[in-house]
Order: sequence, then structure tokens, then C-alpha cells
Amino acid sequence: MKHILLSAIATALGLNGFSTASWHTEKDHADSSAWGGHWNKVNCCSALSKVLGDKVVLPHSLPYEESIASYWSAQEEAVSPSCVVLPESAEDVAVAVATLGHSRGRVGNHDGCQFAVRSGGHTPWAGAANIEDGVTIDLGNLNQVKVFSDRSTVTIGPGSSWRDVYNVVIPQGLATAGGRVANVGVGGLVLGGGISFFSPRKGFVCDGVKRFEVVLASGRIVNATQDSNHDLWLALKGGSNNFGIVTSIEQEAFEQGDLWGGSVGFDESTFDQQFAAFEAFTGNPDYDPYASLIHSMIYNFTTKSWFTIAQFEYTKPEAYPPVFENFTSLPTTFSTTRISNLTDFTEELDVSTPPGQRQMFVTSTYSNSAEMLKQIFLMANETVRQLEEVAGLLFILSSQPEPTIIQKASAEAGGNSLGLTVEHGPLFNFQWTLTWDNAEDDEFVEQQVRDAYNQAEHKARELGVQQKFIYLNYAAPWQDPIGGYGEDVVRRLREVSRKYDPAGVFQKQVPGGFKLFN
Repeated sequence: MKHILLSAIATALGLNGFSTASWHTEKDHADSSAWGGHWNKVNCCSALSKVLGDKVVLPHSLPYEESIASYWSAQEEAVSPSCVVLPESAEDVAVAVATLGHSRGRVGNHDGCQFAVRSGGHTPWAGAANIEDGVTIDLGNLNQVKVFSDRSTVTIGPGSSWRDVYNVVIPQGLATAGGRVANVGVGGLVLGGGISFFSPRKGFVCDGVKRFEVVLASGRIVNATQDSNHDLWLALKGGSNNFGIVTSIEQEAFEQGDLWGGSVGFDESTFDQQFAAFEAFTGNPDYDPYASLIHSMIYNFTTKSWFTIAQFEYTKPEAYPPVFENFTSLPTTFSTTRISNLTDFTEELDVSTPPGQRQMFVTSTYSNSAEMLKQIFLMANETVRQLEEVAGLLFILSSQPEPTIIQKASAEAGGNSLGLTVEHGPLFNFQWTLTWDNAEDDEFVEQQVRDAYNQAEHKARELGVQQKFIYLNYAAPWQDPIGGYGEDVVRRLREVSRKYDPAGVFQKQVPGGFKLFN
């Protein structure tokens, strides 16, 4: 079947005398010397259509419009590719990638057909997983979720949402360390590292991956595990879209019943106590591995005041565990805490992040410090005053503990490419999240937040709490999360890229995301 598909590509491109013998087996790279002829940008979509048929959809068609409309942010939804590829198998992806990869040097004066790869489409900035006038490969049909008979592993398609995953595993009394927002896609979260409610026990989401199935730039399909293509397996755990297209993920599954958690509201009057409670929680030398926390300060533009929503999760059915006592002893304004299942809690967070608006993420990592939290708040309080006239603005400052127990769990699972170790000490992730209505406000909003971010980084240096690590899944396009992994990791990732993608297809033809050779 594979040789039939490859012959179809040759026919579509008019390659006289082409033989499938010039294409190697799954264990070898394709022979780029077989490709010839002159291409232009129009041919990128037409050639794909000839080999993939109605799996390639064009503007104004219903499948195209449905794909574009399903991006989370308004910025990504406004990007218009020349066509969208809707593969239904790894073999479809292989044909698409081989076709696009071998267009290099044959499309005008640039590096071949430019394309994007999209799983869930939750990264907010334009061009992250979509591309203007190029080809977008939408993996949404690769959405299978299947639990192995031994109940220790679940196979997940990268186009699945975490809602899809949990709807399969939770009824079987199982869970997997995955996303905390139901509609977030699997592929991007895993390849960017991923944070879950189970991170203190299981490490980052990528640490639970036992096997990646990957389509390389040549069209070759390989498996990457701890024992086979180990360097690629390790690189994909945080290395994002730089090495190929992941078409299947085998993730650890484990027994899991109900848990306790929910959202709890606090007002601004207890911010100092909340900051102290956060520092104590994050730095606890006897950190409870069942506990996780998202602490979010939100500005109310109507009352011109701040409030907090703290998302508590305890992965046992134990209400109000002592680990949260420094928070729960404070006066509260509301609570949704309850004992329920994992799906329910991820749906609660999904409701708070509706699609279709203009979105912005910026992120940092700091050493554990209540004083740093206070200083960021004071800076943000000045910034938000400059933004009061922006229509539909939502301004959120979120902090998430990264205790050393997470790094220990990562190491025990075989490691990843994030560059974090126990020696970094307890850290916390800080995220600026903004939502607004109108495109004409983009530049102003982004500049105000960028200025505030720079001030915060300066203060972090003064306090001695600045860290280089930048969590890729929350990073702004002008940040350098991969550089934050450290020089040794970056050097290793570049070596893996050269080995598995010697022509640099995923560096030069896939401009979206964060690249290795900037």
C-alpha cells in the first residue's frame, strides 16, 4: 500500500521513470534525488490533492471552514492557509510530509512548501499551528483512544482532546497524567512538556510517554521509545514540533478513582497571606504528592479591584486535606469544591477558557518567593490601569507550584528535554493571560504586557529568583523557551534534528512554533 501511495505522488508530479524502488523501506530515508520539476505555491496544494484526494480541502469548503473555526484564539482563526490536509492515518501524514518535504528548491525562491501542524490548536498566537497562504496539516481525525488489555497503557491520537481521553479511561477506573482543561489537544501539550494534576506523582505529562509514533521529514514512520530511537524519544519530550509529526502516543495509565477539588474565591484583602501560603505550599520539604494548585489573581474592571480564584486539586477523595489549610483558613467568597471525577474538574476549567476571543500568554519561572509574587502584583496593578479602556479585557495572573518532587518524578521516568533538575530547588510558574475583543487593540495590549514582563524580570534579578526556564506551552512568540532549557540540552536537540531531519524540513518549512536554529 505504501508503494502505491508513493507511486501516486510520482505520477502527480510528473516524474518520468520514477520507481518505488527509489523510495526506501520504513527503515530508510526517502531518496530526494528522485524529485524534479518546477513547483510554485499553487502546486503545493494541487500535488497534495492528487495523492490524498478529498483529504485536502480548500477555502470556502465546509471541512476547511470547520477546521479553521475550531482554533481556540481569534488570532489563529484569522489565519488563512491555501489548503488544509485532514489525514486519517499515519500513512496519510507520511505521504503529505514526503510531498511537502521534497518541494524544497522547487517553489519560487524559498525553502519549499511552507506548512503548519495542528493538533488541538490551543496555542493563542497567530501562526503557531496555522499558516497564511501555506498548508495546514490538521491532525483532528487522528483521535483514537484505546486502553491496552493490561490497563497500564493507553494509545492516544495527537488530534484527541483530553476530554476524549478522559471519557475513555475514567469509566474504566483509570487515569493518565494529561491536560487540566478538557478541550486542550493532546499533541501540543505533550510535546511542550505538559502540566497535570498528577505532576507531583508522575512528573510532566511528557514523562508518561512510553512510545511516540513519528513521521519524519522523509516520510518514514518510526517508533521512539526508551529502548529504540531513544534520542528522538527524549527530544520529543519538550522539543515541540522540531523533529517530525507525532501520529500516535502510548501513555502510562494507572488506577484512579474520584478526587477532591474545585475553585475557591478570595478577595484582595488577604493577598499577602495568600502569597505566604503559596510559598509555604511550594517549598514544603514534605510536599504532599497528591496536591496541586493554580492560584490566579484577576482584575475586575467594573469594581476596579482584584480577587483570587484558587484551583485546588487533591487526587484522593479526601475533602479539605491539611496541605491546603493555609489557604482554606482564610475568608472565602465562594467555593465549588467537591469530590468528583477527573473529567468533571477539567470541564470546570474548560468553561473558564471559552474560544473565539483574542488571547495572549506570557510566562516566566521563578524560585519560590512570596516577595516576588507581591512585586509582580504591584507592577501588574499599574499596568492594568493603562488597559481599562480596552474592550472586553480580562487580565489574569496565575501562579503554579513546581516543587522539586516533580523533577524527581521526571528523572525516575527516564528524563525529558526541559532542562530542569532537583538542584534548581522549588520553583513556580508565572503566567500572564489576557483576553480582549478587538484586533485594533493588539499592539497596545501586547506592548503594555511586554513592558510589565520586562519590569518583573528586572525585579527577579534584583531578588535573585530569576530562572532561565520558560514553559513552552505558555510562551509568547517573542520568548525563547527552548533556549531556556540550557546550552547542553539545546546542543543535544540540534544533534537530534540533524540526525532525523538532515534537510531541515521542520526548521525551514514549518515556521510555526519555537525553532532550534534561530
